[in-house]
Amino acid sequence: MGLARLPARRGLGCCVLVLLLLLGGSGSPGTPPPPRGPWPQEPGAEPEGAPWGRERYEAVKKHLGAVGALSKQYWRYLACRVWQEGCEEEEKRQEGREAGPIPSWSFPLVGQDYLEILSAFYCSFGKCCETGDCRIINNITGLEADLNGQLHGQHLAKEVVVRAVRGFLQSPRPQKALVLSFHGWSGTGKNFVARMVASHLYRDGLKSDCVRVFVSLLHFPHHNYVDSYKAQLHRQISETLQHCRQALLIFDEAEKLHSSLLDAIRPFMAQQDSEDQQRAIFLFLSNLGGNTINEVALDFWRAGRAREEIPLELLEQRLRLELQEAAENSYAHSHLLRENLIDFVVPFLPLEYHHVKLCARDAFLARGIPYKEATLDEVAQMMVFVPKEEKLFSAQGCKSVPQRINYFLP
Repeated sequence: MGLARLPARRGLGCCVLVLLLLLGGSGSPGTPPPPRGPWPQEPGAEPEGAPWGRERYEAVKKHLGAVGALSKQYWRYLACRVWQEGCEEEEKRQEGREAGPIPSWSFPLVGQDYLEILSAFYCSFGKCCETGDCRIINNITGLEADLNGQLHGQHLAKEVVVRAVRGFLQSPRPQKALVLSFHGWSGTGKNFVARMVASHLYRDGLKSDCVRVFVSLLHFPHHNYVDSYKAQLHRQISETLQHCRQALLIFDEAEKLHSSLLDAIRPFMAQQDSEDQQRAIFLFLSNLGGNTINEVALDFWRAGRAREEIPLELLEQRLRLELQEAAENSYAHSHLLRENLIDFVVPFLPLEYHHVKLCARDAFLARGIPYKEATLDEVAQMMVFVPKEEKLFSAQGCKSVPQRINYFLP
């Protein structure tokens, strides 16, 4: 271990004990704290301020002994989690121990939950495990809140993504991987949502070892090398799943993904063995189906109906029909749909003028630049809107908005 690490370990040990003493509540978060004081008041105990009797002395001695014993237990656990030294001996010791009640004390800070909190606190500064599992956070509450606050004009995408991801992660033994197919015009938020999912499921977001992003034209540009791509893709997905019990695979520009590559992807999306604890989430991002989505949105607008009234069932049915007809172009999604591997087809609606203004506001806030309402209007007016008669939808969505605000910098 080396003598150089000893002072650091002692310092961390002191911090751990201080944190433990400061934590309130019972053995698990969310439960009301017990009465104050290191031990419950016993019948016949001396009044406050009175000299200690024999019973109170024995109580103090007993509880201080528990403090020492459990602090050693906490330290062994943390040392094993953080430095991973002596873990084999600890595991053997635990296996040889007879099953029985977990030792505890009456201080409101004992429990496995606090050990996890402390180890997660350490992991926030660096990787503390060989797999990437300690970097998985699965913050669905944060995902839902950020989608509500930062994703504009996409009520269907918000609902479907949150509901699908939450249900998948809460399932104790999912039968297959979760497969979501995002569809809509460029700039409507498909990549934005994919990045947000990654950042709320993994502490390192897209940089996580458990996240792989494939861009069709970048990673698989030449059809002449499909066989080579297929072998590489299968190996990369397999290695990611071996490295992490939960993986996120994102395929951008999926409409250009060669159908032959499905042979490498399909086994990881299909029904899996119930004994397999690995989970995989596949996100396919595609511009295909954008015109169909826009036609439905335009029909609702012409009928005087709000876009929030557009039902998912209507768009999903229209999209599935269009995607299945794309088989002539060897479009991968057609095969995935026919094999029932895609769980949800997620439509991204075209963005209107006021949505572009909201994107401009977010861009100014992200850079800490003050803005006026008139400035947001100027940014929105720089965009191209279609169709020619109504000028209702932004042709670029919000894709170029962050670059547009550069015109308003001093």
